[in-house]
Amino acid sequence: MNKLIQAITTSAFLLIFCLKISAQKNQIEKCWYDEGKTSKVLIYRAVNGKYYGKIVWLKGPIDKATGKPQKDDENPDPKLRSNPVQDLIILKDFIPDPEDKNVYTGGSIYDPDSGKTYCGKITFKGSKPDLRGYLCSFSIFGKTETWTEAN
Repeated sequence: MNKLIQAITTSAFLLIFCLKISAQKNQIEKCWYDEGKTSKVLIYRAVNGKYYGKIVWLKGPIDKATGKPQKDDENPDPKLRSNPVQDLIILKDFIPDPEDKNVYTGGSIYDPDSGKTYCGKITFKGSKPDLRGYLCSFSIFGKTETWTEAN
């Protein structure tokens, strides 16, 4: 009887341990300040296994000219220009590089200030991600920002 109880206890412990490990989030799944600390972006893993980033906070959420929430005025699609910038998904389709756990590739970065979408790469250097947006055909033409964790 003692062996049965010990086996059940051990099995339960291992099951809980494994569930806890599988529930742990990836290093990228956090809320981050952009480089200028003008917005916070929540990066999350979607059901398709890819990573997305959504603006969840803006330093200046209200457009001073209109007194209303900032809109995605520069969006190339006129139908989307009335959408608020807050809650806008600006990072899409990032996947971990199978050869380097600190790199995420294959995604795109949308810049609501310009209305342009760029190819993207996220590289962790220590605990901070460097986000690089670049012209898809010419990766040398781009910009890199270092983001910091938002508490």
